[in-house]
Amino acid sequence: MQETVTNNNYITAPDGKIDVKSLTLSELTECIKEMGEPAFRAKQLYSWLHVKQARDYEEMTNISKALRDKCREKFSLVTLKSVQVQESKLDDTKKFLFALPDGNIIESVFMKYRFGVSLCISSQVGCRMGCRFCASTLDGVVRNLQPSEMLDQIYSIARITGEKIHRVVVMGSGEPLDNYNNLLRFIALLTDENGMNLSQRNLTVSTCGIVPNMKRLADEKLSINLAISLHASNDDKRKELMPIANRYSIAELLDACRYYFEKTGRQLTFEYSLVSGVNDTKEDAAELAELIGPLNAVINLIPVNPIKERSFVPTDRKGAEAFKNKLEKSRINVTIRREMGRDIDGACGQLRRRHLEENS
Repeated sequence: MQETVTNNNYITAPDGKIDVKSLTLSELTECIKEMGEPAFRAKQLYSWLHVKQARDYEEMTNISKALRDKCREKFSLVTLKSVQVQESKLDDTKKFLFALPDGNIIESVFMKYRFGVSLCISSQVGCRMGCRFCASTLDGVVRNLQPSEMLDQIYSIARITGEKIHRVVVMGSGEPLDNYNNLLRFIALLTDENGMNLSQRNLTVSTCGIVPNMKRLADEKLSINLAISLHASNDDKRKELMPIANRYSIAELLDACRYYFEKTGRQLTFEYSLVSGVNDTKEDAAELAELIGPLNAVINLIPVNPIKERSFVPTDRKGAEAFKNKLEKSRINVTIRREMGRDIDGACGQLRRRHLEENS
């Protein structure tokens, strides 16, 4: 897997220049001073990148042409190209296919709720976790996304739709905690008061359960939300659905969850994809209640999105409600996720995979 390349400790874009959108304000200030410019220019440039979300140096009208030329020579301004947009006929969901500067393809999802707009973004090109119900992982992982590439999914969708973004979920293609350092930098940039200034409480990171990095993330003492892809109530069933379970047991995973809560005080969410005849029985619900009961957590039930490469069938609405009722009787806080974008390749990785097949 291609790793992030650095240039004098700065992240480098595919063209070898410094990736300016991945720089913190302090790093950008140092770069600007090295160029012989006054430090306040860095804050102007940073504002153009992360507040006004400029896509070209020519948009930066309060910066001199001479400095814009210097920036163009020294920095790469990473922007994504919109390749395809699918719009649901059932709701306001939109699915975006973006081309990265190196030609790789990723996808993002725009969802409109009562509270506002939520985006689901990708953290890697593909995924190597191998979860059997997920289209993202069918072709493995190509490379990690850089902070700028995660940010520009948000900036591009805000520009295209004209909508204010209220919440961001890092739950698209890829495993965020498999791209740990770039994820942390992305969080710092997205929530920086000098930039887009999204509240950490409005940011959710999803993981299939890379236990050591869950504990590292807890030690960062951020205020973000953590969602754990659980999908089974015992190790045997989880191993059938998620290869990560062969490395970390449910006991180890829950220990990391308790550690995260102790360090951050943030309530945890467990994602549980309901697969008919696989993990949706009364026994599964009873086991799950016993596991999650002692934790300050919410269980989010998700009727699995069918993909053509797998034979999994989602639990029907009646079965999902019965599973939910069983958990609620055990005083578990549980929801059934509202299904969105089912008519537009709504599951992670579906649109990207279809695009690759059609263009191979």
